[in-house]
Amino acid sequence: MKLLRLIANLGYGSRKQVQAMFREGRITDSDGDVLYADDPARHEGVQVDGEPLDPPIGMLVMLYKPVGYTCSTKDQGRLVYDLLPPRFRLRNPVLSTVGRLDRETSGLLLLTDDGQLLHRIISPRSNLGKVYDATLARELTGTEAAAFASGELMLESETTPLKPAVLEVTGPRQARVVLTEGRYHQVRRMFAALGNHVESLHRSQVGGLGLQGLEPGEWRLADAADQALLFGVQAPASN
Repeated sequence: MKLLRLIANLGYGSRKQVQAMFREGRITDSDGDVLYADDPARHEGVQVDGEPLDPPIGMLVMLYKPVGYTCSTKDQGRLVYDLLPPRFRLRNPVLSTVGRLDRETSGLLLLTDDGQLLHRIISPRSNLGKVYDATLARELTGTEAAAFASGELMLESETTPLKPAVLEVTGPRQARVVLTEGRYHQVRRMFAALGNHVESLHRSQVGGLGLQGLEPGEWRLADAADQALLFGVQAPASN
């Protein structure tokens, strides 16, 4: 692979556009020396407009999704990709959301261009808990935790019961729910099955990874320590 193809695959532009960037001297090494389109592909030391290249394939993005944004590349209205650099949408392989949060749900959303990593996160074998904080239309009755934990709760129009889930009451109309599966609108439909309605929903954690200080609309690249937290492994102390 040549440097031209690498940079185009990272979403900086079409091959024609990236060719123009080379001609304009915008692609250099860390010393400011101009690089050329047919140079061997490498990441280390390559800069575009004085900034290091985005990470190679295997990038994991942590995003604090606000209410009102959709996890899609094609829907109308505000999309989660609008919160990221535009070139992220043009990466090849594509940057995909790891599962989805509906438009009215806020919180931690992960995105990656690594298919193996994506499947590892969502695989039932990984057994990664997802933590949601819900505010409900009516007060809890005290029976919800047992129903969620039973492994027998059925959702409307489905024929397979849900896996056991943990519910912790955090207020008269507030609950924290931990799921290890991800069915469509699952938390909302679980409460609906018990005759209640979710007024607001926020995902605070996936596996052992929380929002790590992000504010609504902010994002950052997950590092090795973040991925260790995600999969429940204690990150080694840095020297």
